[in-house]
Amino acid sequence: MKTENRNSSNLIKDKHILIAVDESENAKRAVLYVADFLGGFPGFRVTLLNIIPEPSEDYFNTDEERREWIESHRSKAKQMLENYRQILIQSGFIEDKVAARVNVRDCPSVAECILDEQEKLESCTVVVGRRGISKKEEFIFGSTSNKILHMAKNCSVWVIE
Repeated sequence: MKTENRNSSNLIKDKHILIAVDESENAKRAVLYVADFLGGFPGFRVTLLNIIPEPSEDYFNTDEERREWIESHRSKAKQMLENYRQILIQSGFIEDKVAARVNVRDCPSVAECILDEQEKLESCTVVVGRRGISKKEEFIFGSTSNKILHMAKNCSVWVIE
């Protein structure tokens, strides 16, 4: 009977946490929150996600300038994600259960791109930092965290301030 229990417990999937990050302090706080809250507990895996909205071709004089801009941003994002990844590993997450993804893509909104990734990855939780924009800016531009809160399906959303 113990063998059955052991085998059935191996079939339990890890809870998948998606942390959408950028270079902001609030994004770093979101990573630190997950590290403090879940670090060292078994049964969790994390994907760190950075979305780079693909710039319009009209924004650059040449395709080469555009490629260099994308590669520069991708390189900075990879370094940032690796720093965040190390924070999670040092908090007790198992190294192979912390992934990092940089997506350069055309986004109607960053929130929609984040939720698209959540759906693809089947994450049960999306964690974002609250950007700290003013009410006026939020009214004009909208808030990524607010859009995620209202548009998310089949997952929980943690907004960290």
